[in-house]
Amino acid sequence: MSQANDTTASTVTEFFIMGFPGLLPKYYSLTAALLFCIYIAVITGNSLIVVLFVIERSLHKPMYIIMLSLSVSDICFCTVALPKVISRYWFNDGFISFYVCLFQRQLIHYFGTLNSLIMMLMALDRYLAICHPLRYPVLMTNRTMRLLVGFSWVTAMIAPSISLSLTLKLPFCGPNMIAHCFCDSLSMNQLACADASFYNLIAFGVAMFVLLVPLSFIIFSYASILVSVLQIANAKGRLKALSTCATQLTIISIYYVPRFAVYITSNVPNAQMDKAEKIALVMFYSLLPPLMNPFIYFIRIREIRQVFLKCCAQRKRMISSSTTVSK
Repeated sequence: MSQANDTTASTVTEFFIMGFPGLLPKYYSLTAALLFCIYIAVITGNSLIVVLFVIERSLHKPMYIIMLSLSVSDICFCTVALPKVISRYWFNDGFISFYVCLFQRQLIHYFGTLNSLIMMLMALDRYLAICHPLRYPVLMTNRTMRLLVGFSWVTAMIAPSISLSLTLKLPFCGPNMIAHCFCDSLSMNQLACADASFYNLIAFGVAMFVLLVPLSFIIFSYASILVSVLQIANAKGRLKALSTCATQLTIISIYYVPRFAVYITSNVPNAQMDKAEKIALVMFYSLLPPLMNPFIYFIRIREIRQVFLKCCAQRKRMISSSTTVSK
């Protein structure tokens, strides 16, 4: 290994993904099967959102551009995070090379940062649509939203790169057991054969910035939305606005609240959490939103349901027509 610091060089060439601490071997296959089913469900549901957006021009609106971006991000995140831990439990193949682990770690934090920015855009879109409905078509065009989404995909790389540059300064010359389901900053830094407290502190500060800045804007946006909704005279209009926001707030709460619990218990003295509980919580907030998003969209957003049903009806007619012709 070429990484080195003033004291010693890294000699670790690969890590081993431990997964869930204390999990009995008799549950390995069941765990792998469950994670595999989650992965397939995430890929299928979010891919359906992508396909509907591509084939149906009526969905080419700012709100759906955000949903498309979130779906693509969720697909990428699960594809990065899950295959190795599934392999670890199904085939007892938990080994991952040093550089692949660094690459996985970078992408894990990248897509986490990206999702935070996308949810901030979601709050911005709803804020303009509800609080400034007359100016919304001018302020939030498809072009504007594409630029904002593209900017988010680019800038989301900054924070993980800062954290990665710190990890690369640490030497790894001893333990190589990653006490997690995937490589992340804290799990890797704990294996360094040098004092990583300063690097962990910087990484914690970067993580808090990535979470708190979007969350502050989200709280402001939805507080403003609540005030505007309460001023709507039409009860039906109030209900529709609240229903739309409630869907997004559900996802946002699942994303942010458990994350704060994990970060706080990992970096604040006297605020400890059992390692197994922490890993379970990380997997909960990492996998539940990508799993829930497509179902929430189909249940709560009528336009997406209508497009899906129209596509199904067209497909059914095509199959019926081809069957008739063949006869």
